[in-house]
Amino acid sequence: MGVEMMKTFEDCLVWQKARLLNTAVYRVSKGDAFSQDWALVNQIRRAAGSAMHNVAEGFDAGSDAEFKRFLRYSFRSAGEVQSQLYAALDLEYIDQIQFDEIYSLAIEVKSTSAGLIKYLHSPQ
Repeated sequence: MGVEMMKTFEDCLVWQKARLLNTAVYRVSKGDAFSQDWALVNQIRRAAGSAMHNVAEGFDAGSDAEFKRFLRYSFRSAGEVQSQLYAALDLEYIDQIQFDEIYSLAIEVKSTSAGLIKYLHSPQ
């Protein structure tokens, strides 16, 4: 779906992918050992939520320039999730399969964000 076809932020593929990332982070961080590390749980959940919510906020901002700015925030938040996943893996809160699954979702958020930013930069 092209940008011109998006009527709501829910139509935006970046938001849809960020929603999947957010849900996966919340689910995995409910695990017994993980949930006891309040600081890491809070950080990773906030980053995943930010990846999702910044797309919605930028979409509703009313200009391509603002939308691009918030897409960059979303991109960076997905990067935070990637880094925090290493901490969760190193502390054995998650296994390699969980890490790979969620890391891949973060990559998808970043690549779709970057693609949309590039599209918004190009002459229409």
